[in-house]
Amino acid sequence: MPSFLIDVNLPYYFSIWNTDEFIHQKDINDEWSDEKIWNYAKENNLTIISKDSDFSNKIIMSSPPPKVLHIRFGNMK
Repeated sequence: MPSFLIDVNLPYYFSIWNTDEFIHQKDINDEWSDEKIWNYAKENNLTIISKDSDFSNKIIMSSPPPKVLHIRFGNMK
């Protein structure tokens, strides 16, 4: 059962999250709005991993769940 939801703005093929503990948004619906992603993560007790500052801003205004890991690094291929 996954514990982490990888946002669509992070690469799909990345060895770190190539386990059952992670689910990529692309496997669910890569066209969901941030609100739908947020609600899905909350309902399924998932931690969102994203480069999108919208999630880290939203967590300031509301208490978990879901939890958010905001990754900040340059562009990746």
